[in-house]
Amino acid sequence: MMPPRSFAATHRGTVRDHNEDNLVDAPALQLWAVADGAGGHEAGEVASAMLADALADLPLGLGPDEALTRIRRAVIDVHQALRDEAGRRNKSMIASTLVVLLLRGGHFAALWAGDSRIYLLRGGELSQITTDHSLVQALVDQGLISKAQAESHPQANVITRAIGAVDDTGELDKVLGATAPGDSFLLCSDGLTKVLDEATIAELLLAPDPATALVNATLEKGARDNVTAVVVQIPQDAPG
Repeated sequence: MMPPRSFAATHRGTVRDHNEDNLVDAPALQLWAVADGAGGHEAGEVASAMLADALADLPLGLGPDEALTRIRRAVIDVHQALRDEAGRRNKSMIASTLVVLLLRGGHFAALWAGDSRIYLLRGGELSQITTDHSLVQALVDQGLISKAQAESHPQANVITRAIGAVDDTGELDKVLGATAPGDSFLLCSDGLTKVLDEATIAELLLAPDPATALVNATLEKGARDNVTAVVVQIPQDAPG
């Protein structure tokens, strides 16, 4: 059986002078992640890099339960380190969103904090696995605005959870599920999802190098924010 294939791309975009996104593309660990330094806060790139480094440094060969425990522990440690670093720098906050995909034995775990997202393309249908920790998502959940209105809402960039945030615990939400042959997972920062609609995302996930195709399409549409895409493909011969 072929192992999963992965593709990764990131870009600072057309406006920002540096990239506060970081990613993990670690097939040997069966682990992938995207971290986006929280918008409007100093040193977001420090926060996202610390998360990416901590996850990439996990040991090989962990079983599913131990891997999840070690991921959570690593993130909590970074959360506390970021709060300490903010104090040393006399900053109000140094924080980052985070999405993590872990594969083990025909199953996946999606973990997240913030508004970076994980999507699943299965049988031609695209679904969002994660639920944004954001002000506009809370308004959608309360029935106060529609999903379409949320995309153009003036406070669309306000997140309610982030690793390193003063009022956060550093815990990650989690969704578990079984993989299927031919599945494609997309992990991405909001710089992508605020530009590309879901139909375009689904189409570009079929490209030979889907991560590069997604980032390039975002750049062609202006990409005012940093943009990152990590795509993980389950082979067609994987056991269902």
